[in-house]
Amino acid sequence: MACGAAREGKSDTAALELLPSAPRKMNESKPGGSQNPTCVFCRKNDDCPIKYGEKKTNEKWNLTVHYYCLLMSSGIWQRGKEEEGVYGFLIEDIRKEVTRASKLKCCICKKTGASIGCVAPRCKRSYHFPCGLQRECIFQFTGNFAILRSPCCKNAWFHRDCLQVQAINAGVFFFRCTICNNSDIFQEEMLRMGIHIPEKDASWELEENAYQELLQHYEHCDVRRCRCKEGRDYNVPDSKWEIKRCQCCGSRGTHLACSSLQSWEQNWECLECRGILYNSGDFQKAKKHTLPNTNVGITDCLLEESSPKLPRQSPGAQRKDLLRQGSKFRRDISTLIIELGFQIKKKTKRLFINKANIWNSALDGFRNQNFNPSYTIEIAYVNENDHFGKEQPGSKQEFLSLLMQQLENSPLFEGSLSKNLSLNSQALKENLYYEAGKMLAISLVHGGPSPGFFSKTLFNCLVYGPESTQPILDDVSDFDVAQIIIRINTAATMTDLNSLINEYYNYLELIGCLRLITSLSDKYMLAKDILVYHVIKRVQAPFESFKQGLKTLGVLEKIQTYPEAFCNIFCHKPENLSTKILSDLFTVHTLSDVQALGFWNSYLQAVEDGKSTVTMEDILIFATGCSSIPPAGFKPTPSIECLHMDFPVGNKCNNCLALPITSTYKEFQENMDFAIKNTLRLEKEENSHFIGH
Repeated sequence: MACGAAREGKSDTAALELLPSAPRKMNESKPGGSQNPTCVFCRKNDDCPIKYGEKKTNEKWNLTVHYYCLLMSSGIWQRGKEEEGVYGFLIEDIRKEVTRASKLKCCICKKTGASIGCVAPRCKRSYHFPCGLQRECIFQFTGNFAILRSPCCKNAWFHRDCLQVQAINAGVFFFRCTICNNSDIFQEEMLRMGIHIPEKDASWELEENAYQELLQHYEHCDVRRCRCKEGRDYNVPDSKWEIKRCQCCGSRGTHLACSSLQSWEQNWECLECRGILYNSGDFQKAKKHTLPNTNVGITDCLLEESSPKLPRQSPGAQRKDLLRQGSKFRRDISTLIIELGFQIKKKTKRLFINKANIWNSALDGFRNQNFNPSYTIEIAYVNENDHFGKEQPGSKQEFLSLLMQQLENSPLFEGSLSKNLSLNSQALKENLYYEAGKMLAISLVHGGPSPGFFSKTLFNCLVYGPESTQPILDDVSDFDVAQIIIRINTAATMTDLNSLINEYYNYLELIGCLRLITSLSDKYMLAKDILVYHVIKRVQAPFESFKQGLKTLGVLEKIQTYPEAFCNIFCHKPENLSTKILSDLFTVHTLSDVQALGFWNSYLQAVEDGKSTVTMEDILIFATGCSSIPPAGFKPTPSIECLHMDFPVGNKCNNCLALPITSTYKEFQENMDFAIKNTLRLEKEENSHFIGH
């Protein structure tokens, strides 16, 4: 890797040799006396701006350079203004760099003039820029080397030459992902991948209506047999004739009906991308892996024997499998949630929510035919008892936090802390398991809190499949069923075991777990069968429905691809809040009262030390409506301001906490405690009118 000139001190340049290949001879000529002068660095006379940058000639000094050859050279910096020399690189500096490079041989063509050195400190290789391109080196204009893959659209990849053409035409202000239109993250990644993004106006800014097609989404049905009578270009959003673009390339499309897609939320790849996607090792979908049996519950002997349907891997194979998976799929959860959030469009959808009936309000809103999960959600709180129909603006994150609390405590789940799906025939009839999965997916993508209440068994069923998941005794919430399993598992003699089978004969026959018992060790498989039936097979229909809902906005696929990251937010509650966490979370507005800020820090410490009736979670709820920090963080960032008033005020829509300015700390703490506790008590009473759903 080679480190070269940093233009205006803004970026590092680098070259990395990737694949060996036979060196090719370069066209050589001297810079003077030719109608097509050669570059003083690479000694090629090619004029190809896409590959080598613009070719510039200074007639006064009889000097010609390719811009990229100049930019990548390791011993030169831009010391002049933009209009001086060649893009700010002074002529005297260029001549000195040419002299320095004349003593260095290119490790590929073996000729002198190799001005680009490897960025690795111990590597002494030097290159000509064109030689590096021929050898498939990576020349970076900033940061470190990264693979050529879109950072914002899953499984999207691009030709390097196509991206470079787009970057030169679009410039820094318009260069963005052609699939999702993201610019910040996309540009950062493209720079790391060696794409030069010039700081200039886009070409279509200089020419009327030029490149207008770049600003339009692809809308054409490309499947072999289009069923739409109105034609392949017919597109009606929110209907079966809506055109869905390929999630990989974005340059092919299909009507939902033409590809038998049930909803626009389903992923779809065109034939070309599908062939690449499923034949490439780097882009294969995450395979289901058999988990090692680490979830042993009250008795290890429940798992002593493997079912013929669940072949057990050797310990070595398990470790290699998990290590391979971990190195490939380990990602930061906040980044993954933010990536999912790229799907959210600017178009807004307002949900009218009754705080006393969060569940049914959300259910009505999400089931509305005009609701689109990818639209930006706005919340308006309404009161059924208010005959004037007044609306109050609400906090989206507060609404999602309250909704997740309702979901956790709903009859759709069973268990105390770590929950599994329950079997509720009425909920199944009303399709509530699907709606629950959909709610959870929407909440995550739109900035809601961590679920935190899933059992490891339920999570593993979602990721690896029920057939590859072994439940534990702790998953059984029914006391009577748990006692049956324990009694069978601890039977000391064949007589005791047969007696238990006779006692529970009707139950075992009903659940399909009667088996021929020939030895005492058969008790383990019998207990295991009961466990699998009660935790997994019994709730198969709710599980499939819930899983379909969780596919909304591609959430389930993301979970299955990065299980380690998502396990932390699905199966574990967020860390306890502390003085440092809250102090770092809230930004302080300028010109705030210094004494009030000092009181604020002292108050946080007092709360953490238990010297207040308020908790850290109470403070966060008072200011934001959330009891924990969402995986993707707060939007907008929580802030603090100080106002001349007696009591604090929390603005949950803006995540702003206004602190009172008081003369003493005692008065400050008393006012904070009183306002926060009473506000939360009144809100709890208001929300408790509707219990259960």
